[in-house]
Amino acid sequence: MKIRTRLAAGSLAGLAVLAGAVAATSPAQAAEAHAVRAAVSEPVVQTGTLSADAALKIADAALKEAVKQKQRVSVVIVDRSGATRLVLKGDGAGPQTEESARRKAFTAVSFGRTTSDLGKGINGSGPSIADIPGTLFLGGGVPVASGGAPIAGIGVGGAPSGDIDESIAQAGLKAVAGQLR
Repeated sequence: MKIRTRLAAGSLAGLAVLAGAVAATSPAQAAEAHAVRAAVSEPVVQTGTLSADAALKIADAALKEAVKQKQRVSVVIVDRSGATRLVLKGDGAGPQTEESARRKAFTAVSFGRTTSDLGKGINGSGPSIADIPGTLFLGGGVPVASGGAPIAGIGVGGAPSGDIDESIAQAGLKAVAGQLR
């Protein structure tokens, strides 16, 4: 076989393999591939937003839990973009508590995980996610998810430990957990 013929045959075989790898092997895969392309090309994307009523329920339940635990805290709710939706500063909460709660809420919604969980992954002396401005990796930040995606963040600041802050934030989330889809 001449070199030119072998190159042509090899090229055709390679293209056939590539086409097989790219092509869908079933109607379901073809539909899924089409849906992915359609989703990528849509000019408008719909996202969930936590309602003001739900934010109030979360903050109220969290603050009630803080009072029950005799903690002086602030509760902050942020939306998916990190913008503050609600601030509820409990009686006797210190001046640092609002900013701490805001940064925890921002961190939780940004990464879709609790700040205590995220904090466990930070170690070493090199650059890390802890270097991202506006974040705080102490316990007390909890994401609010709907449809498997974060739509808001709850931050609690002011208790003597992040574990206490987080338990208060979780109590707030529990107030609406059954209503989130």
